[in-house]
Amino acid sequence: MMKLYSGPLSLFTAKIRVALDEKELAYERIEVGWSLADRYEPHHPDVVALNPKRQVPVLVDGDLVVCDSTQILEYLEDAYPQPSLRPGDVAGRARCRRLEASADELLFPLVWNLIEEAFYPATNGVRDEARLAQARAAIATHCDGLDAELQGRAYLCGEHSYADIATFIFVQAAAGLGSAPADTQEALCAWLDRMRERPAARREVDAMNAFLALLMTPKVAAAR
Repeated sequence: MMKLYSGPLSLFTAKIRVALDEKELAYERIEVGWSLADRYEPHHPDVVALNPKRQVPVLVDGDLVVCDSTQILEYLEDAYPQPSLRPGDVAGRARCRRLEASADELLFPLVWNLIEEAFYPATNGVRDEARLAQARAAIATHCDGLDAELQGRAYLCGEHSYADIATFIFVQAAAGLGSAPADTQEALCAWLDRMRERPAARREVDAMNAFLALLMTPKVAAAR
């Protein structure tokens, strides 16, 4: 059975959890240590040994170790192609890779700014309001682009793909931190609702929300 080294609130691991669920693949989920105060310190010794970057996700399939969420998604498509999470044609696969990379490299850094400033405890008790405002404005602009990509499409590449999974995870996280798509971005809002209705995505959102709810209970929050 495959093993997935996973962080409870790791957005990059969330992509893989959803993809594995969509493919109905059995795996052992190994949670690494995480706390609000110390984050991932100390790092899980297996992750340190398996991944030079000391980050999750890490997928172990037999003797093969695959790190980095994009590489894991590609590996799953090659090793377990059905049901497919990427288009069958060359142009469609290129579009899928472009949009997944855009989610990782353009959208996630903006969401990370929100996480640092709106989720984690403030440095010296002071929030960087300018950083927050810039992140929210940039996310709104990115959402304009996604709305344009979705014009006339149910999903980003026509059929549901891992580009949708990656984008959904970050758009959903941004929405949870107060930067939801605008009502005027109708195609994006409809897509977001469509994604939330997919059982694998819904289970992931519910699980992360449950973890957050537990985290924020007074006793647990005090311990962390």
